[in-house]
Amino acid sequence: MDEVEIAPLGHPIAASIRIPGSKSITNRALVLAAMADGRSTVSGAGFNDDTRRMAAALGVLGFTLVFDEAAARIVVEGRRGAIPVRDAQLDAGGAGTAMRFLLGLLTLGRGRFRIDGNQRMRERPIGQLLDALAALGVSVRAERNNGCPPVLIEIGEGGVSGGAAQIDAAASSQFVSALLMPAALWPRGLRLTVKGEAARPFIEMTLRMMERWGVSATMRGDEIAVPGGQRYAPQLDFAVEPDASSASYFAAAAALVGGSVVLEGLHAGSVQGDIAFLALLERMGARVEWGSEGARVSGSGAALAGVDVEMGGMPDLVPTLAAIAPFCSSPTRIRGVAFIRHHESDRLRALTTELRRFGAAVDESEDGMLIGPSRIGPAAVETYDDHRIAMAFAVTGLKTAGIRIKNPGCVSKTYPDFFRDLARLSNGRV
Repeated sequence: MDEVEIAPLGHPIAASIRIPGSKSITNRALVLAAMADGRSTVSGAGFNDDTRRMAAALGVLGFTLVFDEAAARIVVEGRRGAIPVRDAQLDAGGAGTAMRFLLGLLTLGRGRFRIDGNQRMRERPIGQLLDALAALGVSVRAERNNGCPPVLIEIGEGGVSGGAAQIDAAASSQFVSALLMPAALWPRGLRLTVKGEAARPFIEMTLRMMERWGVSATMRGDEIAVPGGQRYAPQLDFAVEPDASSASYFAAAAALVGGSVVLEGLHAGSVQGDIAFLALLERMGARVEWGSEGARVSGSGAALAGVDVEMGGMPDLVPTLAAIAPFCSSPTRIRGVAFIRHHESDRLRALTTELRRFGAAVDESEDGMLIGPSRIGPAAVETYDDHRIAMAFAVTGLKTAGIRIKNPGCVSKTYPDFFRDLARLSNGRV
């Protein structure tokens, strides 16, 4: 479809939904499983464009993966920290996690590798990660000498021993995670100094998952130490949590329209930093209850309160907040997210442009935006081939008639069935 029109909900929500598995957790789990000492089963995996890119790249590198999409399960044969092939051309498409994490994984190989992506990926800076790898003795460079993919990496027979490095993570916490995961297998490990404001919850997610897979690491302030010479233990059944980022759209819908939605399987102890969005909705006037079945988010149908919030710890949810901000009774200020200009789109510019298309009062700054209470009108939303722009403004359409989302297929990057599930909100269980 070229576009899809969102049908407003004229009544409170009463639904329960099982969100697909987390993309962030699934792609980390696939890398950890590939490095483990034997067979691992990843259950509840998210099947989307990004995880398929990661899985396909691992297959090109010689790893054996068995998929059961109906059961949301992937079996991976780990190779004890070895890369089976010595030469490969990898394609990350638009998957930032695949691009960054694969560069880290390749430090365990021997030979010559090239990794590329789609046109937008070729515009996304990765120089900070390349500089850190070079400081550790890795022969790596941007093919076009512009700090962006394609990237060439060569590993000699001696491999990568590890050591001390620093990295500017202002652009992406994934640069840090890309180094941390293989570091446990380097003989000397890694002592990493993290500069710049990174999305720390994602770094903490990586460290917690590494611990679950059997290795240790410590983080004190800006210093992270990963002892070398460790081994990853295979997991008989590693369960991927439902994706908190994807859950945000349904939580925001209940807060905005009224009624309640149960986000099945989502719990307060989640390793995902984006779970904090539910607390943000509480600040705005929604109610969140945690139970054995998951999280229940409820709204009264009254206008939410605007907030002033630094969102560097949950940057993927800036579009979700921006999409409901015009309906708030007071202004909403979003701060500390200049780096999302280098995500799948320049998200600050895209959000500003589309909010103004609706008639919203919005001021864009270098690192955020200010959105005032506004009367929203019908419009066709440009999505910039950005899944989060499409899904966020679909929530706007639940409140305002005439909202059409162009290129709805872009949501396949993380949530292929999003529009199907959204349309079922009025029917109860999704």
